[in-house]
Amino acid sequence: MTDLRTDRLKLRQWRDEDLEPFAALNADPEVMRYFPRTQTREESYALAQGQRVLIGWRGWGLWAVEAPDGFIGFVGLSQPSWEANFTPATEVAWRLARHAWGHGYATEAARAAIAFGFDELALAEIVSFTSVQNTPSRRVMERLGMTHDPADDFDHPVLAEGDPLRRHVLYRLPAGAGALATKS
Repeated sequence: MTDLRTDRLKLRQWRDEDLEPFAALNADPEVMRYFPRTQTREESYALAQGQRVLIGWRGWGLWAVEAPDGFIGFVGLSQPSWEANFTPATEVAWRLARHAWGHGYATEAARAAIAFGFDELALAEIVSFTSVQNTPSRRVMERLGMTHDPADDFDHPVLAEGDPLRRHVLYRLPAGAGALATKS
């Protein structure tokens, strides 16, 4: 299993003590604003446990992120399980507790995940996507050097027609254009 380090953060395997703060952030309506709904404690635990197993098995996934003051959420690489015009693909994704917003943590940790994807997994491209309305995440994607072509925008296949979050933007980052980070 690989842990990643940046100047301020550690992307690491999930621990039991991460479960309660993770459930709290997934229950926060502001954190989950661009998702169909908040998650129950059980759904949150299942997501963390699934990532723990996946990271243990293949060495990477959506890592737990630790800042100097403790657990703040997840950042990492994921492979969408549904079909779209750009899948199969590897996505860089993040979800941080509200108290961790505005510190540059999402960008910093995503750079580490991207570097891992290109350097260790030899990916040709990493994508990221979100609902059209999610301006904060779109800004992170742009800070990462990812580019958006409106022709790539898509309706998320898991969301129902008429759902205001269904329309998504896709950002791409080809190998060689990536962000730099160090790993431990």
